[in-house]
Amino acid sequence: MIVETILSTLDPAGRPNFAPMGVTWGEDEVVVRPFRSTDTCRNLLATGFGVVNVTDDVQAFVESALGDVELPHFPAGVVRGVVFEGVCYWREIEVVSAGGTVERAEMRCRVLGRGWRRDFLGFSRARGAVIEAAILATRLNLVDHAGLPAVLAQHESIVRKTGDAAERAALQRLWDFMREWHDEAAH
Repeated sequence: MIVETILSTLDPAGRPNFAPMGVTWGEDEVVVRPFRSTDTCRNLLATGFGVVNVTDDVQAFVESALGDVELPHFPAGVVRGVVFEGVCYWREIEVVSAGGTVERAEMRCRVLGRGWRRDFLGFSRARGAVIEAAILATRLNLVDHAGLPAVLAQHESIVRKTGDAAERAALQRLWDFMREWHDEAAH
């Protein structure tokens, strides 16, 4: 099962990176499949460690999807890494093998540590739509430019029906980012 998380890594100089990442979840092993062109992939290959943060904070998914943002964090307990402050629970991981394709790495990771701060609230339909839109924002170079407005309108409809102010603000941030990208790509 793939679980949507925020994966935190450190670069060799110790600077944190946060990125939304679907991981294949297991209690003792996690599989991570980042695109090779990402900081997440480079950091995991360089340092061998990361933290899989499970959170219901959609704003954190949006901010980490849209750029190089340093989310509030604290040091991991077992691995060289950081834990997102708004985490519900987390797994501290070590890369044990790396393979994959030219485009995407596939890293099998052993869980070395874990922690819990609060129960996971879960995702409403609105939060799910924001998460999907955030994932889309990280893959704009792979989507059909002409179909993007229709996809965004579908997400917006769900958020309008079932979301609150936090989900509407998060989706608006994504809308603004993707519209700007769409306009630039169209010219």
